[in-house]
Amino acid sequence: MLTANQVAVIKQTVPVLQENGEVLTRHFYERMFRENPEVLTFFNPAHQKAGTQQRALAGAICAYAQHIENPAALADAVELIAQKHASLGIQAEHYPVVGENLLASIQEVLGEAASPEIIDAWAAAYGVLATIFIDREQQIYQDQKTDFGWTGFKRFVVKKREAASDNIVSLYLAPEDGQPLQAHQPGQYITVRLTPQDGEPVMRNYSLSNRPGADYFRISVKRELAVVDGAPNGVCSNHLHDRIQEGDVLELAPPCGEFTLQTRDETQRPLVLMAGGVGITPLLSMLYAALEAQPGREVIFIQCALNSAVRPFAEELVALQRDYTNLCTHLRLSEPSESDRHQGDYDSEGFLDAALLDELLGERHADFYLCGPAPMLKHAWQLLKARGVDEADIHFEFFGPADDLAA
Repeated sequence: MLTANQVAVIKQTVPVLQENGEVLTRHFYERMFRENPEVLTFFNPAHQKAGTQQRALAGAICAYAQHIENPAALADAVELIAQKHASLGIQAEHYPVVGENLLASIQEVLGEAASPEIIDAWAAAYGVLATIFIDREQQIYQDQKTDFGWTGFKRFVVKKREAASDNIVSLYLAPEDGQPLQAHQPGQYITVRLTPQDGEPVMRNYSLSNRPGADYFRISVKRELAVVDGAPNGVCSNHLHDRIQEGDVLELAPPCGEFTLQTRDETQRPLVLMAGGVGITPLLSMLYAALEAQPGREVIFIQCALNSAVRPFAEELVALQRDYTNLCTHLRLSEPSESDRHQGDYDSEGFLDAALLDELLGERHADFYLCGPAPMLKHAWQLLKARGVDEADIHFEFFGPADDLAA
């Protein structure tokens, strides 16, 4: 428990954190990777290089300080982080490493402004937060053991490999030991652990794109290229594209994730799934689940892509549209090729806009699930807020460190 004085001190540091948060978190990561290189395997270097990891942590620290008297207000953020930690196998013994480096960075960045009183208050606050995460993550591990039959990493065989688009490959994975798979929750992801040639072990999360309850897991991986100068290409995605073939073995951790489909009674309002690029993967799993569980509910699936060459799962969506009368699919291409325009195998051109939502929904209320690149998510969020959609009815997932859609 924090004392009243410690709470007051934490609240007083909020303006300093808002001003210096990213400087602090950059220093923290650099220090931790230097002093404790054993934790490097838990982090994606591309996110470090782009600065997204540092911004996400700075925002999380500020949010915690602002809600220090009521950490329950951060329940959604805690669950997102705890699920991510569990997917990577974070354990209780890792928390002292983080705490030691965080407190040292506060001291080193703030200098004389970091009084003993401030360091004491943040040490206590970190201890409270660490306990919250440790307890929740241990429960997730227990649930994984109960629901899926294993924790940690298990060997899976690549039973099938196929192209989902020009830049996305799908891998169908079955347990090497032949044990049956329990159904994942639609929207969850798994963690792949592999060691690229002449490299260190890496772990990456990939959404499950298959129907829950299948006898395999399917991941559909986009080849990731560097998004900023000096950043590396995606180590794991390029390895999976270039080297992993049918018959190879990958290590997988059990499904995790809080971005899951919340079913309503089928007489309720429509379900709208809005996918951008490879963000379709968790939404496709949700689509299968919704169509199977609620055949009477209207489902609208909006797929946004650059052009047909990088539009994944075209044939699957055509088949689902044919088989389910309650499904309406709409394909919008932002930069259709000449071939696309000649063939006309898409519904509209441009970016997502209010006119399209008006056309498909009118003034009806709906439940919305969004996944795609950050600019697309922010744009979709603004469109939905302009329509008066309640935030509780908008569900979304970032691929990578979380960001603020309202910013």
